[in-house]
Amino acid sequence: MLSLRAVNHYYGSQHILWNLSLDLPPGECTCVLGLPGMGKTTLVNCIAGFQKVESGGIFWQEASGPPQDLLTLTPPLRAAMGIGYVPQDKRIFSQMTVEENLQIAMRATHEGHSAVGSAIFDLMPDLWPLRQVKGAAMSEDDQYQLALASALINNPKLLILDEPTRGMGQGFMHKFGECLLRLNRELGLTVLLAEQHLPFIRRVADKFCLLHRGRNVAQGNVSQLDTRLLEQFMTPDAAP
Repeated sequence: MLSLRAVNHYYGSQHILWNLSLDLPPGECTCVLGLPGMGKTTLVNCIAGFQKVESGGIFWQEASGPPQDLLTLTPPLRAAMGIGYVPQDKRIFSQMTVEENLQIAMRATHEGHSAVGSAIFDLMPDLWPLRQVKGAAMSEDDQYQLALASALINNPKLLILDEPTRGMGQGFMHKFGECLLRLNRELGLTVLLAEQHLPFIRRVADKFCLLHRGRNVAQGNVSQLDTRLLEQFMTPDAAP
């Protein structure tokens, strides 16, 4: 579904992503993990189109069509192709209601005004009683549910989540994990997580890609994420 080939990214003169290659198989949950500052957020922003790729390619391929290089497409066009994205800052409209936020999300990929259907509330029932509540009046957990609903409302084929568990309480993290498992394993949605909370990763992900200083230093099934790798790349001594 999505393939990265030798992707390089720079902040000014600083080389952030180094010849990074990665494949996201359809219907699986892949986690990009690593310590803070190792390139996780930069990577997902490059895929979503919010950061420039200096060289390399990011290719999107449907089952019945040829691969298409995403680097020629803006973030809205990538969203219209089927890439949903929830960034760390959620990017909801705080002075608009839940329903208004969802309507705006639908307009991003559909012309004209569209009514918010019941399917999104069936998936995320906690939002139903809040649909006339403004984003600013919601809890952090409910704001995240709204950001997730805004990404899901256009039925994406790939869902990208940047550090989703950051700041979550354990209760909501469990509920969110259940929702993610349903999306991935029951509904077949392909998922890419940028995450560093290891128990959550082991619970929801099928595959992993471990970043260290912008390089893909290990990848495979989550069952292969062993003590040796974690001690080498996921301890403070591994930081640059």
